[in-house]
Amino acid sequence: MTKARRSIERPGPAGFLLVDKPSGWTSHDVVDAARRWLGTRRVGHLGTLDPLATGVLPLAVRAATKLSPFIADNRKSYVGSIEFGIATDTLDAEGQVLHRHEGALPDERAIDRALRGFVGDIEQVPPMYSAVKRAGVPLHRLARAGKHVERAPKPVRIDRIELLSYQAPIAELEVDCSPGTYLRSLADDVGRQLGCGAHLRNLRRLRSGPFSVDRAVVPERLAEAAAAGKIERYLIPAVDALGLEVVRLGPEESRRVQHGCEVGAPARLGAGSRVAALEPSGELLAVMEVLPGRRLKPLRVLQSVAPAD
Repeated sequence: MTKARRSIERPGPAGFLLVDKPSGWTSHDVVDAARRWLGTRRVGHLGTLDPLATGVLPLAVRAATKLSPFIADNRKSYVGSIEFGIATDTLDAEGQVLHRHEGALPDERAIDRALRGFVGDIEQVPPMYSAVKRAGVPLHRLARAGKHVERAPKPVRIDRIELLSYQAPIAELEVDCSPGTYLRSLADDVGRQLGCGAHLRNLRRLRSGPFSVDRAVVPERLAEAAAAGKIERYLIPAVDALGLEVVRLGPEESRRVQHGCEVGAPARLGAGSRVAALEPSGELLAVMEVLPGRRLKPLRVLQSVAPAD
């Protein structure tokens, strides 16, 4: 196993790859494909998407896998549709129907009012069909085994809900929200509040932190680029994704930072701020924090070596 893993490792730049995930693929499917395209196992996603959902799935590649905690903007934006009158066990269109509403469906004004009631800080119960774990086991595995467990609600924030259109029984909407928000749960909660039931019919992620679907690439094109040896042209440099002020280090400063040591900070930087520190070559070396006394402390070094004596 170790030999096989080493055989696929290929040197290359660090960065972020934006995949326009198709419906039917899991987030892990995308990660596995990217490992093949890029020739490295050092690939991870920055926030899962349900198999039903499409849209931007940012992947961190090679040393960029160390940087996800330092991407300041982690809000999400989605466009999708809710179907009223039908509740399912998965809370989306892939599930088994649990209930069909026989009466009249609510009108557009009632739906808009109900949706607006979920704007702000709220608590959501994670769906049984989700990757949340109970005693190390993903809830979706328990659900498929016919088991139902109690789940503690989790705080999330919905910044904006805009009802784009409503042609009964389908409502189209856009949502801006915090990480960890389940749009399936939102659909189910709105349907329960209105007394008719509802489920998420489809979903597309438009934005994940600083990454927009406008720059995402479909798997077919990425596979073609990989076959032609041009896949890395699609990598977004890590320093661009961080959105931090840039400090270029000299050779001796770079060496000290690689050993985890502090270096001097430019006078323009205030204590407590974070910066992206570049090697003389222009490659990102570290994320650093400005300490009192104009010192730069490494928080995350992308290419570290053993600490100096």
